[in-house]
Amino acid sequence: MARSKETFSKKEKEKQRLKKRREKEAKMEERKANAGKPQDLESMLAYVDENGNLSDTPPDFKNRKEISLENIQLGAAPERGREEEDTPRTGTISSFFQDKGFGFIKVPGSNEQVFVHINALSFPAQVGDAVTFEVESTPKGLAAKNVRKA
Repeated sequence: MARSKETFSKKEKEKQRLKKRREKEAKMEERKANAGKPQDLESMLAYVDENGNLSDTPPDFKNRKEISLENIQLGAAPERGREEEDTPRTGTISSFFQDKGFGFIKVPGSNEQVFVHINALSFPAQVGDAVTFEVESTPKGLAAKNVRKA
């Protein structure tokens, strides 16, 4: 006797295909039955809850929080901790490249190093010189200006 050409997986796929077809026909019949009936406004509305999620129920205004306009921030948060100081700072030149025209000033008491360009210097720089300077913020980070020997 010959074996059946249908395997188990073929039978399962055919069952799933027929089930989807029946579901699709049922949805189509439901749409046809409700086509002439207008929907009420309440069934078409969607609400946004306090977490920003869509919901079918309207929000409860008893628990509403008042937010002042001053607390709303548009754009990126300002950097904190890096405040520009107008007072002169002190440090030592940790490295300076004469041929390239730039170097770095090490601030004592911290690991911070500030970039210094040769145009900001009022003297010929040497490694180890004690200096006073002002700090300005640039797009690439902090830079020294008005650098003088201490």
